[in-house]
Amino acid sequence: MGWLFGTDGVRGVANDGLTPELAFRLGRCGAAVLAGEGEAERRRLPVIVGRDTRRSGDLLEAALAAGVASAGLDVLRVGVLPTPGVAYLTRTLGAAFGVMISASHNPAEDNGIKFFSADGYKLPDETEARIEALVGSAPGQIRFDPADGLPRPVAAGVGRILPGEDRAEAYARFLAETAGVSLEGLRLVVDCAHGAAYRLAPQVLRSLGADVIVLSDAPDGMNINVGCGSTHPELMLAAVREHGADAGLAHDGDADRVIMADAQGNLVDGDAILAICARHLAAQGRLRNRAVAATVYSNLGLKWALREAGVDVVETSPGDRYVLEAMRERDLVLGGEQSGHVIFLEHNTTGDGLLTALQVLKVMRETGQPLAALAAQMPRVPQILTKVPVRDKQAFAGNQRIQEVIRAVQAELGAEGRLLVRPSGTEPVIRVMGEGMDSARIRAAVDRIASVIEAELG
Repeated sequence: MGWLFGTDGVRGVANDGLTPELAFRLGRCGAAVLAGEGEAERRRLPVIVGRDTRRSGDLLEAALAAGVASAGLDVLRVGVLPTPGVAYLTRTLGAAFGVMISASHNPAEDNGIKFFSADGYKLPDETEARIEALVGSAPGQIRFDPADGLPRPVAAGVGRILPGEDRAEAYARFLAETAGVSLEGLRLVVDCAHGAAYRLAPQVLRSLGADVIVLSDAPDGMNINVGCGSTHPELMLAAVREHGADAGLAHDGDADRVIMADAQGNLVDGDAILAICARHLAAQGRLRNRAVAATVYSNLGLKWALREAGVDVVETSPGDRYVLEAMRERDLVLGGEQSGHVIFLEHNTTGDGLLTALQVLKVMRETGQPLAALAAQMPRVPQILTKVPVRDKQAFAGNQRIQEVIRAVQAELGAEGRLLVRPSGTEPVIRVMGEGMDSARIRAAVDRIASVIEAELG
């Protein structure tokens, strides 16, 4: 990773680190790299731009769209739409590329810019590096010289910024088609996190016949992810119990994730979703190469559940981009993260929270089993995960005291426990994960490491 792009695009505090000036520059440089400076056919295609509900979304969208238009490309503004919706429209509308303005599960003051290539996939590292090199060599070295060598057409050559909010209907129809079953008779709770799915999720579920109780669907620009959604599923869990629902869904701010609940209000996370869907697809002979991709943070119980079904788990580094890389390299159709970011590659090119929920509901319909019974197929090894806010996560690797305590704690746990301590790719935190059958011992180990990280870098 360079100075600009992280594991999921560019992120920062909106109008501070992630300024409109930077967004404008990203629009120009992204257009130069992704549309090609001399490819006339490519430059006649529109650029799809969507956003979530953050107050800063309008600001950054306007700046980025101006940058793209200054490079001679038209922008189709699809408005508030889940990230996977932008990927889908980019691919199906024949766009030059797509851009989503969102910081996903991060707090409202943050925002982000992520690019999709014309085929709907997130950009590989080398392409992001080319854009970054054009933007500038460091945070204080962003280039704003009008004579920057990039296309700057005039008159009829200037790009236009066009409304395209109605294109969300095509994505909604696509989602309903992937379900392939009626949801008549199902009562569902959906927590929209005051985010990008606040209109679309209830609409799609109701179009399939479900009785839907909606939570967190009144965005005000600042309440996205606040005490709700997939990062705070307690609201959804309680509502499932209160309303006697058959299942619950909780999305994050840009709706590329989903965490679910069974009828008893028990959490069903991304690992359980992977186990449910992988076993069902394998039983139908539809799980290509009888394997799924999952990150090193996935619960050991996932491997046990899939091994029993004759399915392998391909382990990847944290981050959906690495899950997707493994899927494409090994020709797999299913992969994901414990966070609920699950990729069904036969349907879409990125994680899609609503599509994922629909696939789980489809398994419930086709097997006639409640979600609790399906989730019980995966035993769960006690796992403790905590995040330690830090001043500089880059200092983690070189901090001797932190590295020493990690080695010491892992040696004490031996074969009875597993530790993963890594900087987040999207937040200024260090993640500390411990896993083992003795939950009290694992908790003590995680707390010990976290306290040293906080003392050194917090």
